[in-house]
Amino acid sequence: MNTKKTSTFFLIITLFLCLSGCTSFNFNNKKTTNNLLKIHYIDVGQGDSILISINGTNMLIDSGSHEKEEYLITYLKKQKIKKLHHVIATHPHEDHIGSMAGIIKNFNIENFYGPKVVVNEKCFTSMVTELRKKHLKIQVAKVGKKIKIHPNIICEIIAPNNTSYENINNHSVVIKLTYGYTSFIFTGDAEKISENEMLKGSINLKCDVLKLGHHGSNTSTTDSFLEKTSPKIAIISCGKKNIFRHPNKKIVNKLKNKNIKVYRTDIDGNIILISNGNSIMKSEQ
Repeated sequence: MNTKKTSTFFLIITLFLCLSGCTSFNFNNKKTTNNLLKIHYIDVGQGDSILISINGTNMLIDSGSHEKEEYLITYLKKQKIKKLHHVIATHPHEDHIGSMAGIIKNFNIENFYGPKVVVNEKCFTSMVTELRKKHLKIQVAKVGKKIKIHPNIICEIIAPNNTSYENINNHSVVIKLTYGYTSFIFTGDAEKISENEMLKGSINLKCDVLKLGHHGSNTSTTDSFLEKTSPKIAIISCGKKNIFRHPNKKIVNKLKNKNIKVYRTDIDGNIILISNGNSIMKSEQ
C-alpha cells in the first residue's frame, strides 16, 4: 500500500472512530465552542432526574423516587460528581423528589431551588430536614430568574407563573437552557394550565430539545405548546410498563406526525445529549 493510500485509509478510520457512538443533530449554525454541555436524562423508572454538566459545573433537576436513590447516587458518582452547584426540585411529588434527601446527604450542594408550595408528605419533609442539617434554604423559583451555569449559557426559569394551583403538577419549575444556537426546555410535570400561561408570556419557547411534561401524559404537551416550542427532539422519562400507561399513545403519535425524534427512558435507558453550542449529539455510551 503506497503512502497516499495509507494516509487516506487511516483518515477514514479516524473519522469512523470519532463518529461511532454518537448520533449527530446539526442545526446548520456557526457558533461552536470547545466546552461541551452534557445532559443526562437518567433512567429512574417512573420519575424524572436530569443531570446537566459543563466545564465542572453541575445542575441536578429532580431525583426520581426513593426506590431509585442508590441507583441515582451511584450514577452521579460514576460521573465523578462531588458537588452540585444547583439543584432543582421541580415540585413535591415522590417520583420527582423521593431521593432528594439522599442526594442532599451525599453531595455538596451550593444552591437549592423549588416552587413556593408546601406539602405534608414524607418525601418533602425528609428533603427539608436534610436541607436544614446543611443550613441550606429553598430558593423560591421565580419566573425570569437566571441561574449561572456557564458564561455562554442562559438558564432561565420560565414557570410556574402563579403561586396557587389545584394540581401540584402545575407548580412545576420549568427551565429553558440556551447554549449557543442550541436550546433545551425541562418541564417537570407542568400540565396544560402551566403551558398556556407560558404561551401567554413574552419568553421565546422555541427549543431544539423538549423534555415532555408529566412523562408524556395527555395532561401535557398541547398542540399549541408543541407548535410554539417546535422541538426537533422530544425526551420522555417514564418507567417500563408503568401503571399509568405513560406515555400516552396520542402524544407519541402527535410527535411522530411532526417528525420529532423521540427518546424514551423506558426504551432507551439513560439518554445523554451533548451540545457544542452549534449541534447536538446523542451519546451511545
